[in-house]
Amino acid sequence: MIVVPGGFGDSDSYATLFKNNEKRVKEFIASGGRYLGICMGAYWAGSHYLNVLDSVDAVQYLKRPGTDTRRPHAKAIDVTWQGKKDKMFWYDGCALVGDNTKFETVATYANGDAMAIVQNRIGLIGCHPEADKFWYDSYSWMRRHWTGGHHSVLQEFADQLMRS
Repeated sequence: MIVVPGGFGDSDSYATLFKNNEKRVKEFIASGGRYLGICMGAYWAGSHYLNVLDSVDAVQYLKRPGTDTRRPHAKAIDVTWQGKKDKMFWYDGCALVGDNTKFETVATYANGDAMAIVQNRIGLIGCHPEADKFWYDSYSWMRRHWTGGHHSVLQEFADQLMRS
């Protein structure tokens, strides 16, 4: 499994990280390997970067109709993960939009857009279930939202992806 997590970075890192590896990543997925992309890693699976998705794209959630945010800064955003309402660390994450018959939706945002999906051997998450306490502590307004993290849902998601 190739895991491309979110974190403190930007889209400019794509050229550095994938300059010599883009073709290998695509070949790995095509030959049965798994790709797990979180936030920026999810964007990078989309049409402007790796372009490995079928009839779905990763787009900025804050620009979507009915979004509950219009600013890209860190926040605990409302999500529904496999039917359970929660708040998850978000920092300008993507929504996964397109033909929803071509992927399994694991989690949604408040407006109903897909936040986490599995499509064949590709798993994408717009928020940050990998976020540790220091992420929340880095922003004064986020400290109160730390509830122990979402590492268990991330592990379940990775397990589901490996079974797909």
